[in-house]
Amino acid sequence: MSFQQGLSGLNAAAKNLDVIGNNVANSNTTGFKGSVASFGDVFAASLAGGGGVEIGIGTSLDSVSQQFSQGNITVTSNPLDVAINGKGFFRMSDAGTITFARNGQFSIDKGGNIVDSSGANLTGFQAVGGAIVPGVLGNLQVSSADLPPTVTTNVKVGANLASTGGVMLLGPFLATDPTTFNFSTATAVVDSLGQSHTATMYFNKLAANSWGVNFYVDGAAANNVGVSVLTFDTAGKLTASTNLAKTAALANGAANLAITMDYSGMTQFGSGYGVNTLDQDGFGAGQLSGYSIGADGTVLGRYNNGQTNILGQIALANFANPQGLKPMGQSKWTESAESGSALVGAPGTASLGALQSAAREDSNIDLTAELVNMITAQRIYQANAQSIKTQDAVLQTLVNLR
Repeated sequence: MSFQQGLSGLNAAAKNLDVIGNNVANSNTTGFKGSVASFGDVFAASLAGGGGVEIGIGTSLDSVSQQFSQGNITVTSNPLDVAINGKGFFRMSDAGTITFARNGQFSIDKGGNIVDSSGANLTGFQAVGGAIVPGVLGNLQVSSADLPPTVTTNVKVGANLASTGGVMLLGPFLATDPTTFNFSTATAVVDSLGQSHTATMYFNKLAANSWGVNFYVDGAAANNVGVSVLTFDTAGKLTASTNLAKTAALANGAANLAITMDYSGMTQFGSGYGVNTLDQDGFGAGQLSGYSIGADGTVLGRYNNGQTNILGQIALANFANPQGLKPMGQSKWTESAESGSALVGAPGTASLGALQSAAREDSNIDLTAELVNMITAQRIYQANAQSIKTQDAVLQTLVNLR
């Protein structure tokens, strides 16, 4: 008479309930992945045993494996909440100890580092000069340093110079006298100190299909290489432009401005004067005003001068066998011999999923299914208890024989 089968069944059912209970307890844990208990039957091996007559002696717990299926994604208001849509794990560093997580609820510490609730650093590819350096991994940081200014080196003007305008030669030209030029337009340019200056272009009709352009900065002429001359064909299209390099000396201690003009967008039609394009490539210093994270993991800083700058890129890691990862708690894992080495790359590449900013991945637990599994496990526990009770009754009958 053996109680082994019933005892092993009780033990298995209890462990199954433990697994189900842990799943239920973490049904609201961000990034949590549910587990499934696997069982196997047990036989008493005997070299002299005959085939087909062995009776099993119960069951045993073979493994508890986590299921890395996708959880639902919930939108939040925090731009540093990041959800992975697809495969992959965030690569975290805690004083050099590398762990992997699916919980993407991040914040910024006093040092500007992107960290999780336990203080571990989110790692990724570093940016140098606003460009990602592939393969260079490190802790991601949102730098609060000012974005340095960029000097204006190119100015592009696109305008229509009315062909109906009268000839107005450069001889009596005065920038302060609007009767000495046909048209004018102005744009802001930036010096090496990040200060803004006003650059003005004055257009004079020299002859049919020929226009001269005086270039002034802050009211002072910058025509050291001569007046620019624009030539148009009979259809009003620009055919030639000369003296496009301009230099302007500044009185505020900044370096001289060296600007190349681009008049390729100029036309000469009879529809009247109008500016269509007016661009320059300089901007002043800017302070960080916000940030965002793209689907490819790029951390983009936004500045109050209207510019953006790449601060880094989140790296994701995947494994040949994710179920071989070793759980560490807090929805984190470490790699093991069974999982294989981490395969690190940018989101959206290889088998790695895309990222969604201002969102979090919920637990992948189906609470309804877990409650049904709990009822089933409870019935199995009761049935095994009944098996022991029956064995006990049979044994008692034998003991009571006279």
